[in-house]
Amino acid sequence: MDLVTGDGIWSLWWVWLAAAVGLGILEILAPGFILLGFAIGAAVVGVLLAVGGPLGAMLGGSFALMLAVFAVFSLIGWIGLRRTMGVRKGQVKTWDTDINED
Repeated sequence: MDLVTGDGIWSLWWVWLAAAVGLGILEILAPGFILLGFAIGAAVVGVLLAVGGPLGAMLGGSFALMLAVFAVFSLIGWIGLRRTMGVRKGQVKTWDTDINED
């Protein structure tokens, strides 16, 4: 198994989809859409490998290309999640009471 040429466990589509599901589950423990962005990137790579065709073959043949596609779609997913569900512009958390007050 050689990671440089893509031969190995990372060239299997179901490994990427399993990683996407695992990262999606872990997002529950660490909110902020960071792991969910990585899950989106892993899901895209898994789907591209599963669909196959010339793009899937090219992607499956290069571990570096798989990582690049994963990174790009993870970033796009994270930015999309932050823009649609993140903190709104001008939104500020205000505290009315202190925990130490009676």
